[in-house]
Amino acid sequence: MAWDPACYERFKDERAAPFEDLFAVIGRRAGMQVIDLGCGTGELTAKLADRLPSSDVLGLDSSAEMLERAASLQHDRLRFERRRIEDVEGSYDLVFSHAALQWVEGHVSLIPAVFALVAPGGQLAVQVPSNHNHPTHLLIRETAAESPFVEALDGWSRLAPVLSIDEYAALLFDAGAERITVFEKVYAHVLADADAMVDWVRGTALTPYIERLSDRLAGEFIERYREKVRAAFVGSPVFYPFRRTLFAASRPG
Repeated sequence: MAWDPACYERFKDERAAPFEDLFAVIGRRAGMQVIDLGCGTGELTAKLADRLPSSDVLGLDSSAEMLERAASLQHDRLRFERRRIEDVEGSYDLVFSHAALQWVEGHVSLIPAVFALVAPGGQLAVQVPSNHNHPTHLLIRETAAESPFVEALDGWSRLAPVLSIDEYAALLFDAGAERITVFEKVYAHVLADADAMVDWVRGTALTPYIERLSDRLAGEFIERYREKVRAAFVGSPVFYPFRRTLFAASRPG
């Protein structure tokens, strides 16, 4: 997908909040080999490298636009590469992923595959948005089911592959993990108005729809969606409770 880093980073403070919660569950030690799956613009990957002394950190992303932003952050312990998460190989002391795995389908097979990258004694730490049943997301799918968008999209609509916390815990257990931690947290955001909510999802959930439409239809889609969100969230400011699932697990040493 073609990402817009400027749009994504408009709410970077809010998007960074779960990074702190995820970092808190990491078993930190010096000299680790670390990989960040879906590093985006690299700012949080750089923060990860700064907080893990003498560790080597590799940030991966499939977006050339995001990696162009990340390039200036590289140093002798931090580098970035363009690669799909599904194609990653190797063995790492920490496999980290912040708000990226939700873009990869098939989590029943993906999570064991990602855990397989964890070296003996190492750890997996993941955060994925689980807000797909909030009206901001439901209204995207509702709009996609209307003419002329449903015809242009050939009936396509994206269902998030994110699983329940129980399912993630069971997958990690079946993969041989220990010290499993899985929880969902609601991040309480306060945005200026309904238009700010639209701007939020334009940086993420709207992207795969917009890139499948012509410029004209993309503009019409956003405006029809904006009308729906304005009708659902009246006034200023608006409360935007955002659910996220965080999980961590270790491989026996």
